[in-house]
Amino acid sequence: MGEQNMLRIEQVDVKGHNAAWAILSIDRQKQRNALNTELLGQIADALDDFAQSSSVRAVLICGEGEHFAAGADINEIKDKGREEGYLDPRKAHWRRIRNCPLPLVAAVDGFCLGGGFELALMCDLIVAGTTAKFGLPEPNLGLIPGAGGIERLTTMVGRARAGRIVLGGEIVDAITANDWGIISYMAEDGALPFAAKLTERLALRAPLAMQAAKKAIVASAETPLKHVMGETRGDFENLLGTADKAEGVTAFLDKRKPTFEGK
Repeated sequence: MGEQNMLRIEQVDVKGHNAAWAILSIDRQKQRNALNTELLGQIADALDDFAQSSSVRAVLICGEGEHFAAGADINEIKDKGREEGYLDPRKAHWRRIRNCPLPLVAAVDGFCLGGGFELALMCDLIVAGTTAKFGLPEPNLGLIPGAGGIERLTTMVGRARAGRIVLGGEIVDAITANDWGIISYMAEDGALPFAAKLTERLALRAPLAMQAAKKAIVASAETPLKHVMGETRGDFENLLGTADKAEGVTAFLDKRKPTFEGK
């Protein structure tokens, strides 16, 4: 049986207007809001529902507590091999999230790592508080990001800076993320209050125009990347079956440094 209350969903009606926006709050605080498969499916389901709504026009995604999302759930990855990766329902969940036509805003405080960073990169605007930290540390586990994070980040910040994060394993703070163009807004008093006002403002704009504008932005940034992202996903699935992945995940869970052998 799955965990309860992993995703808090709230619709906010804008007073005096026939419009609303929604908040999706990730609530796995003991796991630093790590994204397991069930939770990712809940996010995708909620976005599908809001996309069919006649009133909801924008969606805010945030994390309960101190963190946005500290990555995927490592316990799920531990025993997952290549075949399981190929059949992984997460691929469809990620696809539905990226295909959501509504403007998405990520409010990021604390850790935004791995799959959490990939989720934020799928949003159209990122608001970061001063505690925000961004990274793609999957190579520490013998893996790579499998949901388009490398490609989106490289398009956003360029090869040199993407290399520092993906290959060098750097975790960048909010100030650096702002300087590099990863985030859209800095919020000195925490991301959520600023992001809520921003999302409401988006909800008051012409909804069909906003959806068309989002479609154009995504297409401009990502159409050349579709083939590359497919190859990256295949590489991710292949890595699931390696001894290095088993060592990396086991070392992480044992809280020790991994010893990789290239196998």
